[in-house]
Amino acid sequence: MGVDVLLLDHKRLGNKRIIAETGAGQHGVATATVCAQYGLECIISMGAQDMERQALNVFRMRLLGAEVRGVHSGTATLKDATSEAIRDWVTNVETTHYILGSVAGPHPYPMMVRDFHAVIGKKTSRQAWEKWGGKPDVLVACVGGGSNAMGLFHEFVDDKEVRMIGVEAAGFGLDSGKHAAPLTKGDVGVLHGAMSYLLQDDDGQIIEPQLDYPGVGPEHSFFKDMGWAEYYSVTDEEALEAFNRVSRLEGIISALETSHALAHLEKLCPKLPDGARVVLNFSGRGDKDDQTVAKYLEV
Repeated sequence: MGVDVLLLDHKRLGNKRIIAETGAGQHGVATATVCAQYGLECIISMGAQDMERQALNVFRMRLLGAEVRGVHSGTATLKDATSEAIRDWVTNVETTHYILGSVAGPHPYPMMVRDFHAVIGKKTSRQAWEKWGGKPDVLVACVGGGSNAMGLFHEFVDDKEVRMIGVEAAGFGLDSGKHAAPLTKGDVGVLHGAMSYLLQDDDGQIIEPQLDYPGVGPEHSFFKDMGWAEYYSVTDEEALEAFNRVSRLEGIISALETSHALAHLEKLCPKLPDGARVVLNFSGRGDKDDQTVAKYLEV
């Protein structure tokens, strides 16, 4: 819905050329879909490594008429795709508008994306009252750029009785240098027009995590500093174990991103009181990750 509204706004402003970045490909597919619907030129920047991992979504975007541009600079992942999209935007600003896919980047993008994703929290609140007759006690969501988590959290930000937990990707471990956990292991810096927690060296240069985006939405950084939300991390191995377990026990093939939240939930539940009302946001389905998981498990 958010992409749809943004595109209508940009069409009214006379922008005929729409660009976006994508990592997992879902935002790219959404952008390509509505561009096709409204007859707008669509260009998607995507890291070359992500294109290989998410070949199905690349096919979908191209099928919908989008031009998918592979980005080979840096680690050829989401950060580099975002940088390329911003370069395109500022070069062609008179005819082009950028549809950013997360709560990152320069103002007002974090606020706009948050507000469009806020439907997650609003529906969660309503359904909690319908099911339990009250609000949830704990909210759990994965955090990469942070849009799905912020969409869930924002409805409850003024309610200090609701515990909000974000789960980042620890990769091969927080001390391995191969992780994407800026909130649990990063420092404050500036990237893509926003001040937030980043993975960077002592000179402020970005450290390439090779897993995901090296930063996080600035509002998550604010939530951390204010103590409004808690942030933890989960390794690749733990996430894959959760991916397999939920598939077999529940018949739900979750996205790998969501699997990080599921893995943390297993650690969290034994520490909660009986009857605690817990909501975990299933932010995506796992068909886009089938090839990656099969390769990892050598299936």
